Amino acid sequence: MHVFEVLSIIGTVAFAMSGAFVAMEEEYDILGIVVLGLVTAFGGGIIRNVLIGVPVTSLWSEGLLIRLALISIGIAFVLPLAWIKHWKKTEALFDAIGLSAFAIQGAIYATEMKHPLIAVIVAAVMTGSGGGIIRDILAGRKPLVLRDEIYAVWAMIAGAAVGLNWIHSTWQLLGLFVAVVVFRMFSVFFKWRLPRRSLHSKKNVDADNNQLQA
Repeated sequence: MHVFEVLSIIGTVAFAMSGAFVAMEEEYDILGIVVLGLVTAFGGGIIRNVLIGVPVTSLWSEGLLIRLALISIGIAFVLPLAWIKHWKKTEALFDAIGLSAFAIQGAIYATEMKHPLIAVIVAAVMTGSGGGIIRDILAGRKPLVLRDEIYAVWAMIAGAAVGLNWIHSTWQLLGLFVAVVVFRMFSVFFKWRLPRRSLHSKKNVDADNNQLQA
């Protein structure tokens, strides 16, 4: 099996289960769980295809991946509650695995189509984080990619590594996959953040908090 296909399978399963668990956490019904799982698994790829000129209808040729996504969602739905609660402790890991697998897959896709470096990086970012953005919006959450911990930057780095032709073997590709997962988890555990600037003074923020507590 080509490494491209392996990455697609890993990303699809990881994101489908992630979407299903988020839907259950928000108390969606079974239809909502299926929709959110599928959107998380395939949303990023659809956005990527639009951006790099691949027909969106190519999704329907991915019969194996769609079946795997549905099976993953079904497994997530019937898992014991104790297991699901345990998953909450590893939620970031599922997202990290999906981010890494899909970012590299998207970058490879764009590279094989002979797109320039910027297009490869965009393809990596949108494939890796697009589905999660749609998932969080549908779940009424602030998108994970926009939260404090560094997220999309790792997809950009993976895309750059592939686009600059730094990866020449399957082992190097596997190493890149592991590195993105590890650094994404480091950014979660060590609270690595990009610079930001708030338009609210600390006094106003404290006042707002006090009003909420009152």
